[in-house]
Amino acid sequence: MNEINSRCLPQDDALRHALHNEIHARPSARVRLPALIVYVAVLNEGVSREQERAHLQRLPGHADLTLEQLQGNFLRLRCDGFTLKWERHTEFTRYSIVQSLPAHADWGAVLPGLAPHVATGTDWLRHVPGQTVAAIELAMLPVGLAQSDWLPKAQAWLGDGAIIGSRMGNTSEGQSHSCLLTHFRIGEDGFERMLVLAPADTPEGRAGRISQRVLELETYRLMALRGLPVAKQLSPVLAQAEAQLADITARLERKQDGDQSLLDDLVGLAARVERATAEHGYRFSATRAYDRLVSERIAELRERPLPGTQTVGEFMQRRLSPAMATVAATSQRLSALSERVSRTSALLRTRVDIATEAQNQQLLEKLTRGQDLQLRLQSTVEGLSIAAISYYVVSLLLYGAKALKLAGLPIQPELAVGVLIPVVLWGVWKTVQRIHDKLHRESRDH
Repeated sequence: MNEINSRCLPQDDALRHALHNEIHARPSARVRLPALIVYVAVLNEGVSREQERAHLQRLPGHADLTLEQLQGNFLRLRCDGFTLKWERHTEFTRYSIVQSLPAHADWGAVLPGLAPHVATGTDWLRHVPGQTVAAIELAMLPVGLAQSDWLPKAQAWLGDGAIIGSRMGNTSEGQSHSCLLTHFRIGEDGFERMLVLAPADTPEGRAGRISQRVLELETYRLMALRGLPVAKQLSPVLAQAEAQLADITARLERKQDGDQSLLDDLVGLAARVERATAEHGYRFSATRAYDRLVSERIAELRERPLPGTQTVGEFMQRRLSPAMATVAATSQRLSALSERVSRTSALLRTRVDIATEAQNQQLLEKLTRGQDLQLRLQSTVEGLSIAAISYYVVSLLLYGAKALKLAGLPIQPELAVGVLIPVVLWGVWKTVQRIHDKLHRESRDH
């Protein structure tokens, strides 16, 4: 059928099937109550897919696992007595082990030990490549929601710590379909403990979706909080940079320091701000994205309060929101500082441009005065040259007149030459003017 339909359509885009199947990339697990889900999320920086594949190959029956099977960033492996779901994300990798609940850990048990009973074995779990960011033991128990002794039994099962919990979901009858109870504390075995209570007839698909939302909520909460230490570490650096920028601006206003000194300080400050932006910009952006995912997962829980407890949404609002506000404020502070540095740089450039323009104006005035002097000198030289040329022409004419007198002509050489002096001066002046005009025309043409 697919082949016939494909012939009725234009050629597929290269990404069509990959984009279409993205919605099916991470299907929810199917969980049959009672169940225990051992969940570990590790940072995968510096961890390759080859390392993760090698670790997954240690599972029974999966020694032939290929690297191509891990290219889709999602893999579900069925083993004897349990299933394992592997998911690789940008910053972390998740391992979810779905197994039967140990008999000693049923409803009413007192702080039952769960880590030693993980189906993969504690040694396999201990050597998962990466650094642990979240570890959760989620027990899903078939317990009716009409019971009245939830809190005492949940307290005994979870251990010390104030219980946070709520009813979840909304059925077609307008009722909740499950209950979440936890204290968000890390136990001696390194795991957080969570309880989900649901009726025994809860569909496996619904139980899988509930577990996925709860586990993702806690993972994204912890990943969102990774921006808080960065914000706290960056705060004194920003305070120092802001003080330095204020000092540079004041010096720029007072005009006490040279432009080069101000420019050197401003360039150094801009470099530090840009380095901080490059180093921490991604972390702040990721924090905002994870925080939005936390809000979405809380909304998907569709919580209803339990008497005497905070809901997960209320707990997150009181504890997570201030941290996210701190991160957001630091990110905005960094962006504002970068913009202020840019504006100060623009002011300094304007000041330098004005000073350069003034220097150019002074230089132009000096050149103009030099040209005037040159013109005056040229005029003087031209006057002297006219006089000198006229002198030599008159001398030649005098010699010629004397020669004519000796030849017998009745002339007075001195008188004749004296009469011609004005004519000679006019002729020489006219000739010099013609040469000057010709040179000017040639200069304009070129």
